[in-house]
Amino acid sequence: MINKEKALNLLGLAMKAGKLKTGQGATLDAIRSTRAKLVIMASDASPNTQKIFNDKCESYDVPLFSGFTQEEISRAIGKNRTNCALIDSGFVKSFNQLTER
Repeated sequence: MINKEKALNLLGLAMKAGKLKTGQGATLDAIRSTRAKLVIMASDASPNTQKIFNDKCESYDVPLFSGFTQEEISRAIGKNRTNCALIDSGFVKSFNQLTER
């Protein structure tokens, strides 16, 4: 299993553990409340969505990762989403190791 698959599996585990906020509203709320430790946005998200999350993450100093497509994220977490936020430092550390960030 390559690291990309492991990172996607980690998102699924985080979802089951309740350590992942999904959807635009919940992800933005997590960023604003400083609970978001890492935001994952689909590389094929709309330009408007990309601008919103790039600006918000920059403003709140939250790292942003966009190395997966919407289909990959959706399959990993079991919901049709273009973005999500990890809210647990342990999951972020593991994710960063797998994605070599």
